Amino acid sequence: MKDIILKAENISKQYRLGQVGTGTLSHDLNRWWHKIRGKENPYLKIGDTNDRSTKGTSDYVWALQDINFEVERGEVLGIIGKNGAGKSTLLKILSKVTAPTTGSIKSRGRIASLLEVGTGFNGEMTGRENIFLNGAILGMTKKEITSKLDEIIEFSGCERYIDTPVKRYSSGMTVRLAFAVAAFLEPEILVVDEVLAVGDAEFQKKAIGKMQDISRGEGRTVLFVSHNMPAVRSLCTRGLILEYGKTVFEGNINESIDYYLNNNLILEKLYLNKKVPKVNGIKSVKILEANEYLHHSESIKIEIRLNNQIQNINVGIAVLNSDKVKIFTTFHLMASKSDIVFCKIPAKTLLKGTFSLDVAVFEDSRVFEYLNDICNFQIEDLDNDYKIYNGSIGDIKIDCKWYGN
Repeated sequence: MKDIILKAENISKQYRLGQVGTGTLSHDLNRWWHKIRGKENPYLKIGDTNDRSTKGTSDYVWALQDINFEVERGEVLGIIGKNGAGKSTLLKILSKVTAPTTGSIKSRGRIASLLEVGTGFNGEMTGRENIFLNGAILGMTKKEITSKLDEIIEFSGCERYIDTPVKRYSSGMTVRLAFAVAAFLEPEILVVDEVLAVGDAEFQKKAIGKMQDISRGEGRTVLFVSHNMPAVRSLCTRGLILEYGKTVFEGNINESIDYYLNNNLILEKLYLNKKVPKVNGIKSVKILEANEYLHHSESIKIEIRLNNQIQNINVGIAVLNSDKVKIFTTFHLMASKSDIVFCKIPAKTLLKGTFSLDVAVFEDSRVFEYLNDICNFQIEDLDNDYKIYNGSIGDIKIDCKWYGN
């Protein structure tokens, strides 16, 4: 039997644009008049979809519409979506920062949230005082907070400034302390927004490791919002995809990330158009002169053979890192008719690690063939004085050398 610790039922949130509050006095009186007659709020029947790129026709907009999901104890749910999709609004409702317009949240246990820099902190109070303040808000006794105090301070790395007012902290220091407080004061549900991106790489790694310990070792639940897909993939067990305030996909984390990338990156849309019949199949793709490992200071030579000769058609390569995230792309227009082409990736382009290739043959928006995650290879012996590309999400185009037979 499932141990459900958090349940969202038909959550919707409506806002009135350009105003603070719910609307005008006449609107409030209209709502009251409908309510005493046992009728529905008339303004729930209007409102545009939350598409920030269009002007719209109504003063009301639905930030969220009919969101339903359940989270089990010990599960890590990744909430993914473009900017403006409704992720932060959903977390604010789950954290009881704001109330839903319709629907309800059912939870069992304490919820600690980290929604933005300085959430729940008083700038005039010291770091130490804020730890006790947050613990009290979570319902902990002074004795319980004191028992965790040393661990919180050590994890945050802010020991030297712990008795300094928080208003003197940098945004990174504030996030470090806030996360340490939220993680170590043992809430049953930890809610974390994109705020971790403010921290440096070392702290982000520590924070993700701590969240893994919380969920796997201590059986507590984490809700995690981030645009860092490798972090989401490594931490989360299940994903929820939001678009224009609505749920468009829910499933295991790998399926969720694939859905998000395939539907939101222009080149992914181009490559994965499988409806176009294959007219120029790829015969083989291989990395030349490569043993098990490639040296960082060597160029990478790739041979692509086609089933037939082509002309005025593109051949493209994308390099993926170990998290299967695209690092960069390179394309070549086959100006003269041929069935073979070579690509040379410049030396010192990749850091030490494991990589693979996506290879495509396409013309404008038509894709003739697309091969995903092939030709795994490794780079070793990294020279410390070179650091160029590794792990960037997106489509960076690198000037690689292409040549024919």
